[in-house]
Amino acid sequence: MDQELINQCTAEAQKWLSPAFDADTQAEVKAMLDNEDKTALIDAFYQNLEFGTGGLRGIMGAGTNRMNKYIVGMATQGFANYMNKVFAGKKDISVVVGHDCRNNSRLFAETVADIFSANGIKAYLFESLRPTPEISYAIRHLGAQAGVNITASHNPREYNGYKAYWDDGAQVLAPHDTGIIDEVNKVTIDQVKFEPNEDLIKIIGGEMDIDYLNAVREALVDQDVILRQKDLCIVYSPLHGTGRVIIPAALRTWGFQNINVVKEQMVIDGNFPTVVSPNPENAEAMTLGMKLGDKLNADLVLASDPDADRLAVVCRDPKGEWCILNGNQTALMLSYYIIENKKKLGQLKGNEFMVKTIVTTETIAEIAKRNHVEIRDVYTGFKWIAREIKISEGEKKYIGGGEESFGFLPFDKVRDKDSPASICLLCEIAAWAKDNGMTLYDLLMKIYLDYGFAYQSAISVTKPGKSGADEIKQMMENFRQNPPKSLGGSEVICVKDYKTLKMVSNGVESALDMPATSNVLQWFTADGTKISVRPSGTEPKIKFYVEVRGEMKCAGCYPSATAEGQVKMDAIKKDLGL
Repeated sequence: MDQELINQCTAEAQKWLSPAFDADTQAEVKAMLDNEDKTALIDAFYQNLEFGTGGLRGIMGAGTNRMNKYIVGMATQGFANYMNKVFAGKKDISVVVGHDCRNNSRLFAETVADIFSANGIKAYLFESLRPTPEISYAIRHLGAQAGVNITASHNPREYNGYKAYWDDGAQVLAPHDTGIIDEVNKVTIDQVKFEPNEDLIKIIGGEMDIDYLNAVREALVDQDVILRQKDLCIVYSPLHGTGRVIIPAALRTWGFQNINVVKEQMVIDGNFPTVVSPNPENAEAMTLGMKLGDKLNADLVLASDPDADRLAVVCRDPKGEWCILNGNQTALMLSYYIIENKKKLGQLKGNEFMVKTIVTTETIAEIAKRNHVEIRDVYTGFKWIAREIKISEGEKKYIGGGEESFGFLPFDKVRDKDSPASICLLCEIAAWAKDNGMTLYDLLMKIYLDYGFAYQSAISVTKPGKSGADEIKQMMENFRQNPPKSLGGSEVICVKDYKTLKMVSNGVESALDMPATSNVLQWFTADGTKISVRPSGTEPKIKFYVEVRGEMKCAGCYPSATAEGQVKMDAIKKDLGL
């Protein structure tokens, strides 16, 4: 083990034995210092938990590289300093503060509200846990200048996070992202104003819930369909998180009457006792929902992640067995329904647009183009979708946007992923399908037959700690220096590097038109395969997103088309050394 690194971490840790830190924190740090194995010490102190463009996210515990009230405190003090600079002279500066169900989330949220108030900024603090999209809505609704949501979204139970929002209800973008980061990096613990100004903290809750629920109804496309299928049997789980009240209420306001909840997962619990991980991307998280769905002979099973920005959908296949839709299929179905049915109902005026991230299925682009709806490609991260809504506000109408990681926003009153609105709309789609003698599965087959079959897989390689971060960095460098010539037996004909904003297609180099650089590589092959690779911005992972095209001549051909897609996927993984 590197002695120099141990010495560096020891010096940092000893600073945390001062009276500026509480007794529990000091005891935790002392235990790491006294332990002969210095691994925990190094992981906790080898760097400062980076306040990145999305805020903070990390494992909870004592240390500079951990989520704790001191790191949250310094981040908030820097954020407050930046706001007081930007809005100098403005009479009433305000922020919205929310949180999810995780351990320490309430403590961190109250710490955030205290510090903002101590810096002369009014803090609207939600009375208890609320969905991320409601925080985004509240910022806009209250005319606040910024917001903070304490959540680690779908990460494992040991994580927590800090999402920073601006006045448009979206996570911060340039120039405010780097402006906040610069201020945060200047702050030392002794500069943090922990003592609140109680006069500047206002508790909010019920009234905002009503306003948000009314806004969610704007995502509704066809009320008549729901009236005809109001008894659609729905099973829903919040996975112990923030959707537990809002989502059943939203479904009722849309007209659905047969809503059943997974009682074991309605319990607020940051330990997520009924799942291995509270991530709707993991099939395991849907087990209890499917069990209840079997008991009730439900039409579909839905879940939201702990902060209720992402969703998961399970429907029945032709054999009556449960089929878990992936994020691409969910976004595809939502996009198809919005375009097709708004078109049929005469709701498309010709100035509408949709947005998808560059790693999301290209079939959405095909649907949009064929129906003469503008489609825009953006980076991963919903703030980029929000940016497109903002720059076109008043000129063009946003009607939907999503990403492969189970996030979708079907209306423009919110500027982040919105599972309450998306779940309601998916239930409307299921009602429409049932009205037309189909299941959601049947509808998906129809989309594949009409617009072409594609098979996707997201591969995450986890590399924890400092050594992992170095390894991920080296992997990206290797891919840049030695890009693959062929993948899955098909020649790579186009390479896009979003770090340099250069594209080489069939040997010809050109510039990529994007608003900023990003550490993402994409390879496109002659047979229509698309591979994207990027380090995760929130977890110690490098992610690969693979989409292969295939043939599907009938609805019953889906299993064989999927199997062929998997064979090609395995060949690509082998070529990439995964």
